[in-house]
Amino acid sequence: MTYTALALVGVVAALLLDLALLRTRVVTRRAFWASYAIVLAFQLLTNGWLTGRDIVVYDDKAILGWRLVFAPVEDLLFGFSLVLQTTAWWVWWGRRLTPAGGGPGGSATGPVGP
Repeated sequence: MTYTALALVGVVAALLLDLALLRTRVVTRRAFWASYAIVLAFQLLTNGWLTGRDIVVYDDKAILGWRLVFAPVEDLLFGFSLVLQTTAWWVWWGRRLTPAGGGPGGSATGPVGP
């Protein structure tokens, strides 16, 4: 399986996890996209540095060939799926571990909502 196919599978799996399985709906929130923009900037910086200096090299047969700041676009897909999955699990576990009566992330009416 190519890196492109794996990256696309990762994105689909992350979206299904967020929207259908855990139902955290992280991708529907502005806060997620604002924080993802920050992660993306640093991902491009790091990936560009690593691939631009040939520290990390990709087989041209395993990627589309489109690059952004020296890094293949598949890295952006893979990075997106990692950030989304991590955030979705964080929200899902946070809702289960936060006491309904208050505490970190909670209120008198229950955990912070969607």
